[in-house]
Amino acid sequence: MTKLSNLLVPVAALALLAGCAPTFEARVARFQMLPPPAGQTFTVQARDPAKAGSLEFATYANLVRQRLTGDGFAEAAPGQASLVVTLDYAVGPPREKIETRPGFGYGGFGYGAWGYPGWGYGGFGRYGRYGRFGGFYGGGFEPWSYPEVYSTTQYNGFLAMRITRTADNSSVFEGRAETVAQTNDLTRLVPNLVTALFTNFPGRSGETVRVSFDPSQPGKPAVVKPGR
Repeated sequence: MTKLSNLLVPVAALALLAGCAPTFEARVARFQMLPPPAGQTFTVQARDPAKAGSLEFATYANLVRQRLTGDGFAEAAPGQASLVVTLDYAVGPPREKIETRPGFGYGGFGYGAWGYPGWGYGGFGRYGRYGRFGGFYGGGFEPWSYPEVYSTTQYNGFLAMRITRTADNSSVFEGRAETVAQTNDLTRLVPNLVTALFTNFPGRSGETVRVSFDPSQPGKPAVVKPGR
């Protein structure tokens, strides 16, 4: 039992670590015909008037502002923006998802036909080979598993951004980042969605990608894969 226990404990530990991994993943879709950033100025506003002027919106708008200035765009003086950046974000109602995962166990202790003790397989009466003197003997441990059924609460969150040109009010960028998370805390979701949306910004027009990264390691490059 000791050897099998030593084998299974690391497996269970790895499963636990995988379940607690901090990786954030989002699906990002972008359409764009942005002009080169040199000489372009912008201002950020809320799509929903109810969010305009709030400290929460100002926090998220500042994250977008930092990203745009880092990409070479300049923040505009009041009334002088060549581009208007419109933001929207929300998280949906909770929904339950039923999932399963394997369990682990040990073989049972059985007896041979003539009373000779032996280790059975799984404790279900299959006692191994036919032994000397007409008795049966067991074949050691055999792991068995019962699937464990459990439910998780999930939330759909999104961040949408549109950039329009003030000269003719035409759209030059439309992007959306979506994620499925186990939290509805916007203060955690929106900054990560901003990071996902601005990964490889402005992106290839009409392309949908999956962006994943570890929020606890901001200097580590995100992983970008094609996907819908």
